[in-house]
Amino acid sequence: MGEIDIHVEQPQLVPALVGGFVLVLGHCSLITKERLFLSETLLAMVYGIIIGPSVLKWVNPMEWSSNDKQLTQEFSRYCLAIEVMIAGVTLPKKYLFKEWASLLMLLFPIMTLMWIISGSIIKFAFSLPFLQALAIGACVAPTDPVLANAILKGVFAETHVPLRLRNILTAESGANDGLGYPFLFFALYLMRIGGGKAIGTWFYATWAYQIILSIAIGAVSGFIARKSLRYAESAGWVDRESFLLSSITLALMLVGLCTIIGTDDILCCFVAGNSFTWDDWFRVESEDTGLQEILNGFLSMSFFMYFGAVIPWSSYTSANMLAPWRIVVTVIAIMVIRRLPIVMALYKLIPAIKRWRDALFAGWFGPIGVSAIFYAIETIKQIEEHSDSNAGRVAQIVYPIVCSIVFGSVLVHGVTIPFVLMGKRVKTGISISATSLRTQVTNAPLSEKLGWFSRRRRINEENDKDLVDENELTFTATPQTAHLGTSESIESQPHSSAIQLATDHRLPLSSSITIDNTNADHIKDI
Repeated sequence: MGEIDIHVEQPQLVPALVGGFVLVLGHCSLITKERLFLSETLLAMVYGIIIGPSVLKWVNPMEWSSNDKQLTQEFSRYCLAIEVMIAGVTLPKKYLFKEWASLLMLLFPIMTLMWIISGSIIKFAFSLPFLQALAIGACVAPTDPVLANAILKGVFAETHVPLRLRNILTAESGANDGLGYPFLFFALYLMRIGGGKAIGTWFYATWAYQIILSIAIGAVSGFIARKSLRYAESAGWVDRESFLLSSITLALMLVGLCTIIGTDDILCCFVAGNSFTWDDWFRVESEDTGLQEILNGFLSMSFFMYFGAVIPWSSYTSANMLAPWRIVVTVIAIMVIRRLPIVMALYKLIPAIKRWRDALFAGWFGPIGVSAIFYAIETIKQIEEHSDSNAGRVAQIVYPIVCSIVFGSVLVHGVTIPFVLMGKRVKTGISISATSLRTQVTNAPLSEKLGWFSRRRRINEENDKDLVDENELTFTATPQTAHLGTSESIESQPHSSAIQLATDHRLPLSSSITIDNTNADHIKDI
C-alpha cells in the first residue's frame, strides 16, 4: 500500500488561503458591504497580517524572491495600471474635458500642498533634512485608486455621495498616481545634482519624457484601440468575452511598452482609459456586466492580503529612529492635516465640489495605498542605482514609514463609515434609515435589493445636468401624492411610491420631493 504524501508548502498553501478567504468573504458579502459597511481591503489586510510571518507564519512573501522589494513593486505596478485603466473607462463621456477646472485644482495646487505638508510632518517627526523628507512625502501625496474604488463603490457611496463627487474623486485618484513622479524626482534631483542643472534635468527628464510622452502615448493608443474595437465589433469579428477584456489587455500592453522606454506607465494607462471610452460607447456597453467590479475587488483584496504579510514590523524600533511613538504621531498627523484642511479651505474653487459637506467627504477620503508602496520602492531603487550620498537614511527608512502610513490609511478609512453609522444617524438629503430601508426591501427579489439594484443604474451623461443628485433630494410623502418643489404633483398609483418616482423619472434641478416618514407604511415598493 503506497504512502500518502502531504506537502504543505507555500506554492500550494497560498492559493488555498487566498481562495478560501475570497470564497468565505463572498458568501457573506451583502452583510459585510451593505449592512456592516466594512471595507474588503481592511479585512484582507488583517487576514494577511494573521497568516503572515508576524503571527501564524503560514506565508512569507519575502521568501518568494531574492529581491522582495522588486516583487512588491511589480505587483503594485500591474495592480495600479489595471485600476487606473478601470477608473478611466468608468468616467462619463469626455469627462476630463468637461471637468478640467476641477481636476487642475486637485492635481496641482492641492496635490502640491499635500506633498509639502506631508514632507513637513515627516521632517519634524524623524528629524530629517527637508529635501529628504520631501522625497518621502512625495510617496504619500497621491490618493490611491485602489482604496478610492473601495470607498466610492457600493451602497453607502451610491446612496449618500453625489455622482458628480464620486466621478471627480475617481478622476483625481487615477490621474494623480502618475503625477507622483514630478514630486519625487524634484527632491531626488536636487539631492543628486543640485542647483539649476537639477531643475533643468527635472523639466526635460520628468515633465517632457515621463509625463508629456506618457500622456501622448495613452491618448493615441486609447484612440486607436477604440476605433479598431468598434470596427471589429461592427464587422462581427470580436466575441463578447474578448470585447469586455479589451481595456485590461490594453493596460497590460501599455505597462510593458512604457516600462521598456522608461516613461510613466501609470499615467499612460489612465489617459488611455479615458481616450478609450471618450465617446462613452465602451462604458455603456460594458457597465452592466460587473466585470470591472469583479476585477477591482479581487485585485484589491489580493494586494492587501500580500501587503499585510509584508509589513516590516521589526523595523519599528528606536535604534533606527523609527520608534513606535514617532510612527503613530506621523500617521495621525498625515491623516488629519495632509488633505482635509486644504480641501475645506479651497473647495469653492473646485466646481465639482459644491457644498461644504462634499468638501468634508472629499477631504477626509483621500486614501494612501498601493501607489505609496510603489513610489517608496521606486525611491529606494533610484537612490541605490545612483549612489546618492546626499540621500542620507532615506533608502533605509522610506519603506517602513510609508508602510505604516498605508496601514493607518486602510485602517482609518476602512472603519470611518461603520463608526459614523454606529455613532449617530447619518444626516443626508434622503433621510431614510438603513433599518427601515432594509425592512421595505425584505420581500423584494434579491436582484432588486438596494446593493445590486443601485449598482446597475444606467446614467446618461448627456442628461446629467438635468438630473438631481441623489443626496440633494428631500423626501416627504403622503399616501396619495408626492409633492414636487415646482408646484407639480404626481398622483400616486397603486403599489407605487415617491422613491419609485425618484428612481424612475428624471427630475429637473429645481425639483425636490419630500416624504413624511410617518406615512412610510404606505410605501410598498422601491
